[in-house]
Amino acid sequence: MSAKKLFIQTLGCAMNVRDSEHIIAELTQKENYSLTEDIQEADLILINTCSVREKPVHKLFSEVGAFKKLKKNGAKIGVCGCTASHLGAEIFKKAPYVDFVLGARNVSKITQAIKIPKFLGTDLNYDESDFAFKDFRNSIYKAYINISIGCDKHCTYCIVPHTRGDEISIPFAIIFNEAKKAVSKGAKEIFLLGQNVNNYGKKFKNEHKKMDFSDLLEELSQIEGLERIRFTSPHPLHMDDKFLHTFSQNPKICKCIHMPLQSGSNEILKTMKRGYTKEWYLDRALKLRSLCKNLSISTDIIVAFPGESQRDFEESLEMIEKVRFEQIFSFKYSKRPLTKAALMDNQIPEEIASKRLEILQNRHYEILDEIVKKQENQIFEVLFEELRADGEIAGRTDNNFLVQIKGSEEFLGQMKQVKITNARRMVLYGEVV
Repeated sequence: MSAKKLFIQTLGCAMNVRDSEHIIAELTQKENYSLTEDIQEADLILINTCSVREKPVHKLFSEVGAFKKLKKNGAKIGVCGCTASHLGAEIFKKAPYVDFVLGARNVSKITQAIKIPKFLGTDLNYDESDFAFKDFRNSIYKAYINISIGCDKHCTYCIVPHTRGDEISIPFAIIFNEAKKAVSKGAKEIFLLGQNVNNYGKKFKNEHKKMDFSDLLEELSQIEGLERIRFTSPHPLHMDDKFLHTFSQNPKICKCIHMPLQSGSNEILKTMKRGYTKEWYLDRALKLRSLCKNLSISTDIIVAFPGESQRDFEESLEMIEKVRFEQIFSFKYSKRPLTKAALMDNQIPEEIASKRLEILQNRHYEILDEIVKKQENQIFEVLFEELRADGEIAGRTDNNFLVQIKGSEEFLGQMKQVKITNARRMVLYGEVV
């Protein structure tokens, strides 16, 4: 029997990418599907959605409308992920041609969803923490691994607790075995995923030996053949001295870290319900800088959060000057349903929000250009994992700079010493030494 064809589009974060890998694995190995990039030949069309900001939600309905026009007769359309979680049955009302809706906490139900008309799986209490997913990865050389699901933080701007449910840690044995299996198949790097990865171990479904995130990192680093460990996103609140020591001293842990700041104002951080002060954040960031040579720090910053004064905004700019982030994901505040911030009275006008974002981004570009220029003539070890056009190949340094050189597939999965000859804002160009 010939395989049915699966087309899947993924929007959003690395956790969505991993969810899509789980979906693909379940469907290809249990239901005889094979992947296709041609939507018109697909028997099943899936969109795995994001709802952290408003734009991807709007994109969902324009995309599924386009899918409807392109799909062949008899093909099914399914909506998965975070927007599926919070809109649920509303998706059927707005797009009645959608065949099923599967929320982000219900990925393991995909083989049921495709068989039941108008299947709706959006239970936020559903526990997938010990579900044994089949195995599929987009990359041989890098393995995404979930270490927790859900989030208990309830920041006032964030919809994630309403789309992924309460936080629960995945048992160590599942994580370790998944990592070991990936390495045995060629992975040089594992990428640990969770909404608050460094809160790992606070809550397990069943009895489990005491283990925190630092312990988990140390255990995983013992896997023979594993070269690198990355993770996202740690929460600044849980960056205790034990974590800082483990991060800085373990040579397998990549010296890049995502530290979501969100705001440089203590008043705004309190209103956001972030749980830390700018002083705590700065102490952790600068201590890491002192412990780790060539550390890179990325962050998230929201401008124009409800009630943000000009002085509050300037405090965010001051934090940029003090930390000098290598990468910033910056956004205007976006109202999200089910969040407390969406109901606040003191919303910031669009023109002010846009101007603040422009100022912040322009200043960061200036800092980034200074940082990037210093990379020229430096030598980095690069893990190559992606073929590019015009006979070039790309990979990342330990501290997460993207590096591109002349080369072919023979470099894929290889670690090479590269001297940077031309440093650009988004890519460092170099040659193997």
